[in-house]
Amino acid sequence: MAWRKVRESVQLSSLCKGLGLTRTPVHARGVTTKADPFTTNNTSDDILQVNNGEQLFSKLTSKELLKTLLNLQLVAYEPVVDLSIKILTSSWMKSPLFRAAVVPVLDKTAYSHFCAGENVEAASRTLARMWELGLRGVMTYGLEDATDSDSCDQNLEKFLQVVRQTSQLPPESVSMACVKISAICPIQILERVSNLLRWQHVKKDHKLPWKQDAIPVLAESSPTYHVQSPPEPLSEVEESHLAHAHNRLAKLCQACESEGIPLLVDAEYSVVQPAIDYIINVAASEFNRGRLPLVYATIQTYLKDSFPRLSLAVKSSHHRGLSYGVKVVRGAYISRENALAAALRVPSPIHSDIGATHRCYNFCAGYMLEQASSEDVSVVLATHNMESGRAAAAKVQELGLSRGNPRVQFAQLKGMADVLSLSLAHAGFRVSKVLPFGTVPEFVPYIVRRAEENRGLLGNTAIDRQYLRNT
Repeated sequence: MAWRKVRESVQLSSLCKGLGLTRTPVHARGVTTKADPFTTNNTSDDILQVNNGEQLFSKLTSKELLKTLLNLQLVAYEPVVDLSIKILTSSWMKSPLFRAAVVPVLDKTAYSHFCAGENVEAASRTLARMWELGLRGVMTYGLEDATDSDSCDQNLEKFLQVVRQTSQLPPESVSMACVKISAICPIQILERVSNLLRWQHVKKDHKLPWKQDAIPVLAESSPTYHVQSPPEPLSEVEESHLAHAHNRLAKLCQACESEGIPLLVDAEYSVVQPAIDYIINVAASEFNRGRLPLVYATIQTYLKDSFPRLSLAVKSSHHRGLSYGVKVVRGAYISRENALAAALRVPSPIHSDIGATHRCYNFCAGYMLEQASSEDVSVVLATHNMESGRAAAAKVQELGLSRGNPRVQFAQLKGMADVLSLSLAHAGFRVSKVLPFGTVPEFVPYIVRRAEENRGLLGNTAIDRQYLRNT
């Protein structure tokens, strides 16, 4: 598959480098060369040609254009978003009659806009359409927050089915598979492990007998207010649940390696994120020993400690002789994080305003692009922000990285930032749409987060709506 071929090519490139046949990268691993790594002397105006809407949308049918415009209008209208969130998170959804009335409406609007279909076959058809538009796909089953081992085992089988299905799709059309750790590890185990990791971070001499040697997950500035006193040690049953979670992720990694596609692991909310990062890093110790990573983590830059954790992971991976892959995103659990901090009467872990989040995102993105030039780091820049996309494109050019370099990819969610996606793809960059799929009830939590994100970032949909109206 494409990833395996690229990995072999990169290994050959590394061999040539060792023989002195290529130049030595100027950026040291784990070191930023500028105060602001996103500072660039280049202009991206000639890189992303976004002025020609007709050219960008030339391969979309009139029906697709109209449906997209209508759905974007809906999610951009705050009263509609507020009412939708209230309905979808209310106890009314437990009523079969009420749910029967709501689901068909949801199916024709937000669900069809953001989701790729009910099953892997439907998602494959959506991916084939993306491929026709010059876009790749990140296949992800919309499952999360499992509560028991049986559910985790069932979810794993669904994820494995997705991976196996990729062999039936056009070569290179699938950029990655995607999983949430909370779908393959009981959520209560993730909470317990996270609290124990935080406590050990505070009390360095605290012993965790089940903990494996892996890349650290917490930086010095990482908040630890989630735990105020020593947590109880994991019981034998809990340790068994954790071991099964490691095995499930390893099995999924093996399947991805066999099919030749990387595995992207999504970030979740801070209560469980340390455990998620720990499980990822254990898998990375085994599967990221090639020149290109198989396992990608995710960093959410709306968190104040995102850059310290990111730079720690890069440096630690280098010291361990591992390649490192990460998706850089802004984040989608704002309400949840702020509510928890308020309840505990502590400062929010999230930046105080959207401007600070934008600056942190751009800083992390620029840092990772510089590291990508050292040939042991890969990054997926997941953004719906046009200015961040422009700046990243310019930075790629300034660093002398080819636009099709497999170490640098861009990604947007299905249904969002299509102007940015198509502009980057037309300019020759690797661009993917994240294609989550599953039944409508399975997708309610996902749709609520998308609705909340759009409510806070209306400017992103405004660009798409403007271009669609003018097409």
